[in-house]
Amino acid sequence: MEENVLSADSEARFVIQKVQPALLGLMDGSVSTLAPIFAAAGLTGKPIQAFYVGLAASLGAGISMGLSEALSDDGKVTGRGSPAIRGGITAMSTAIGGMLHTFPFLAGDIGIALHIAYGVVVLELFGIAIIRYRFMRTPLITTILQVIIGGAIVFFIGIFLGKFGAQAG
Repeated sequence: MEENVLSADSEARFVIQKVQPALLGLMDGSVSTLAPIFAAAGLTGKPIQAFYVGLAASLGAGISMGLSEALSDDGKVTGRGSPAIRGGITAMSTAIGGMLHTFPFLAGDIGIALHIAYGVVVLELFGIAIIRYRFMRTPLITTILQVIIGGAIVFFIGIFLGKFGAQAG
């Protein structure tokens, strides 16, 4: 019995100290960078400019989220572990989450870049849902709906503002 308690405690510590900061970063990087990247693509019609907006958004968000996580809790009261490690995990996963759908904009054609990026976004959101299901024990259909709906709202804001801004300019 004691072995199972230690195992459950060890798993809980791993989830709160490693998985949760990584999931926080992936979710933020994947979702918060959608609007700027797709707005830039719509405004400029140039994939390389959208790439640089995505790069700046991803790296800026990674630094911001890493600092926020590291400075939010020293881990002594909550048991969340080292703030530097949590901050580093969050920073890296935020930047990665944003860069995954930024890389397609290195393609020379905006249409191809957008179609690849759309597919990458869908895969990112499903990946986040699977991680939430596996480690946070959220029912799979619930987590898929939550992540997809949240991501879709931000995605459509970026598309709308890109098209609106392009028409206004």
